Amino acid sequence: MMCGAPSATQPATAETQAIADKVKSQLEEKENKKFPVFKALEFKSQLVAGKNYFIKVQVDEDDFMHIRVFESLPHENKPVALTSYQTNKGRHDELTYF
Repeated sequence: MMCGAPSATQPATAETQAIADKVKSQLEEKENKKFPVFKALEFKSQLVAGKNYFIKVQVDEDDFMHIRVFESLPHENKPVALTSYQTNKGRHDELTYF
């Protein structure tokens, strides 16, 4: 992966799901609701001074969101953080940089 350029979209992995799970409560707080489903479907990553993850998440039967999560460098010892998100997405909406 080239530094600064987002990767190609890839199917979500167990690691991707674990990252999404770590920010689920942050998203629920911002949206002021609980999500009955929170399943990572696909993702892109971007190497910066740490790593950005762009993750498509299924939050209900026919409701999807795109979330951006920042993972700092290991020596900084900081938790992952939800940095942005997009609502009202569909299963087939392309995951793009935001």
